[in-house]
Amino acid sequence: MRITNLDMDALRSFVVGIDAGSFARAAERLGRSTSAVSAQLKKLEEQAGTPLLRKSGRGLALTDGGEALMSYARRLLALNDEAVSAVSGLELEGWVRLGLQEDFGETILPQVLGRFARAHPKVRIEGRVARNDELKAKIASGQLDLALAWDDGAENTRAQPIASLPLHWLGPAEADGLRYCAEGAPVPLVALEAPCILRTLACEQLDRHGLSWRLAFVSPSLGGMWAATSAGLGVAVRTSFGIPPSVKPLDPASTGLPELPALKLALLRARKDIGPTGEHLAAIMTEALREALPAKWLTA
Repeated sequence: MRITNLDMDALRSFVVGIDAGSFARAAERLGRSTSAVSAQLKKLEEQAGTPLLRKSGRGLALTDGGEALMSYARRLLALNDEAVSAVSGLELEGWVRLGLQEDFGETILPQVLGRFARAHPKVRIEGRVARNDELKAKIASGQLDLALAWDDGAENTRAQPIASLPLHWLGPAEADGLRYCAEGAPVPLVALEAPCILRTLACEQLDRHGLSWRLAFVSPSLGGMWAATSAGLGVAVRTSFGIPPSVKPLDPASTGLPELPALKLALLRARKDIGPTGEHLAAIMTEALREALPAKWLTA
């Protein structure tokens, strides 16, 4: 049986194209022409012996074969990059600044920092856990190189879509069958200080369904919000990722609360060229999120 060796450059174009949302953007990031990237993808499909992409509306989506290969491609590229760094003696130096939502500070940040520090011990990393508006402002001003933030719909050509996370009403873990809309009483909300995109979404959904609400507890941090929610002071809105065991998602049907939309998560870049140090950190961040989040939440 003849063994097929997959082309690493083609695999990289494949992964970057899906992450960037288009192969034109991938060509720009990789410093190649769009036709060269297209030729690499055609070569990769020939090597794989199956179509990897299909048309979906105005864009492209992964086929079943493409989804299977994508998982392997990410691991192959990560191993390839680590091997190249190890044997070439290349030691990046400098400074990279990363910002994250508080939701991911305890779950994703340690893994990302650990992997990056082992690969590049001479690079200084400045990490910042902050609210969404602050992260976006610091990206815009160049005070951060990368930021993991909620996508509020504002156009940003340097935003890499990561996932779409379902939002949930959250209540105390030990409370069962509790209705928060009984007899027309205002829904008690536990929320972060304004501005907060999730607080705004919650209020808009309640208003849309004709339900009155009141702010029962306002906190500057997630820790205070979790404490108030677990104590039963009201309901909070968040994703189910990384929530403490003292709170749980509530069933809208049994609580009388409206359904909530999903919220998109994106990796923001301060500029088009963040250098090899920034790009490697972005790759580690993306891979860590894809390992941690359910596959059905992932954008691609």
